[in-house]
Amino acid sequence: MTVVGLGIEGIDLVRFLAGRGARVTVSDVRPAEALRNALVTIADSEATLSLGANRAEDCATADYVFVSQGVPQQLPALAAARAAGVPVSSAAQLFLELCPAPVAAVTGSSGKSTTAALVGAMLEAAGADYVLGGNIGVGLLGLLERIGPRTRVMLELSHTQLETVSRSPQLACVTNVTPNHLDRYTWEAYVALKRRVFAFQQADDTVIFNADDTVAAAFAREAPGHVTYTARQQALPGDGVTLSGDVVVRREHGREHPVLPRAEIRLRGDHNVDNVLSAVAIASRLGVDDRALASAVRAFAGIPHRLEPVAAVSGVQYVNDSIATTPERTLAGMRAFAEPLVLLLGGRHKELPLAVLATEAAARCRAVVAFGEAGELFAAAVREAVTAAGCGATVEQVADVEGAVAAAARLARAGDVVLFAPAGTSFDAYANFEQRGAAFRTAVARLGSAT
Repeated sequence: MTVVGLGIEGIDLVRFLAGRGARVTVSDVRPAEALRNALVTIADSEATLSLGANRAEDCATADYVFVSQGVPQQLPALAAARAAGVPVSSAAQLFLELCPAPVAAVTGSSGKSTTAALVGAMLEAAGADYVLGGNIGVGLLGLLERIGPRTRVMLELSHTQLETVSRSPQLACVTNVTPNHLDRYTWEAYVALKRRVFAFQQADDTVIFNADDTVAAAFAREAPGHVTYTARQQALPGDGVTLSGDVVVRREHGREHPVLPRAEIRLRGDHNVDNVLSAVAIASRLGVDDRALASAVRAFAGIPHRLEPVAAVSGVQYVNDSIATTPERTLAGMRAFAEPLVLLLGGRHKELPLAVLATEAAARCRAVVAFGEAGELFAAAVREAVTAAGCGATVEQVADVEGAVAAAARLARAGDVVLFAPAGTSFDAYANFEQRGAAFRTAVARLGSAT
């Protein structure tokens, strides 16, 4: 068997397959030096390493090929496998085939990690036997040995994981579908990938849609199973979870059950209220009672790199929102604060429209610091918006995250928030947004040590 790509899923696949007696070949375009840490984790698997390229022969001569998420499906080596009649699968597909318990999963353009983590906290508060995995950073196959028929299984599934599945979870949730990854997919193709989280459901399965999101709400017409909703901005179309006044309310069979006041949600921003609604909708379907739902929400302070308070230095609060890899997510982060902002934008551009972000940043922020590969593009967009308005944010451009933090420290005043919400991916300089967020934390720590 050949595993293509040695990331979190690739490591999970190698260990799972080798642990069941399979002879595994690892195919990765990166050289051994770049995979040093990953190779340590599979050292006892006796896998054959084929590194530095994805060679067609490794896939075309295999019994099975398993591809890690993020590996392009158009890869010539995968095309060679298909032409030779070799089945091409993935960790997500294998997990859905083997899991002995019903599966719940959330997907969406934003909010899915927070929603999944919050469902996990709710299951923990209820004392449930549960597992949490998937795109949230936990390999799926390694969870199987912990799962029995009554285990609650909660997954986060990305569009690239959904790309390779022909099964859907029994309980699915779509938080939203907005423009994303247009550097790699057409809008129509991206929407079609999100649809797969429910497309293969059976008549007695359930899917939860965000009624405030136009695309997700329209999916309801296509769902093969039961449909329920979340809604913050409009009337709930049926059963589900909503914000009624300032109270999170769960509606079941037309009867409303208050869960908790909005004021008790610790997470900032309307977008995080949406995440709470989705989590309550999922967890209640998994059998969590209202008391445990409320307890978990009150205690939940978020997950790393999502509007994460890092430090206060000289009266300025530094906030890490490295997960914000699209203009829309950056806007959501900006709107979570009433304080004056110094906004750090940069990374690699996803070919997404910048006009709305640039206009709001120009009007809303004290300063904008652009960095990285797309720094010039972001800086030019905000400067154009400042010029059009005749006033607005100070705009500077620097080389990297460290330079952006140094510039922000100079531009910010006591009482300001420095918001690291780049609106671009990390791939110009980092392997993932977590590494980029860690670089931001380190740069802020250096500021603190210098004061």
